[in-house]
Amino acid sequence: MEKMYRILGKRGRVTIPYEIRQRVGFAYNDILSFTEDPDGRTVVVKRERLCEGCADGQAPGDFNDTVTLEEFLDGLSADQQRAALIHLSVKWAEQQGGDLNTGA
Repeated sequence: MEKMYRILGKRGRVTIPYEIRQRVGFAYNDILSFTEDPDGRTVVVKRERLCEGCADGQAPGDFNDTVTLEEFLDGLSADQQRAALIHLSVKWAEQQGGDLNTGA
């Protein structure tokens, strides 16, 4: 295996080389875990599956468990429902072209 180098950016970001992503099968939106070895110099990167009941190749959000908007809102706390109402009211008013400060 050929050694490849990448520079760690100031925000701690590094790009996994394309060739390695292809060989190991990493894809966009994969969930990766990082484990430090006891030597303190080695990090193991693994692709993880967070959905135990998912079929192979099926992402955690791909199952057909649909929830209506009302069911979602009913599952929120009273404070979260109030915040959602305020947010949606402001969005609706903006779309109507109204100015919330003047009531126009």
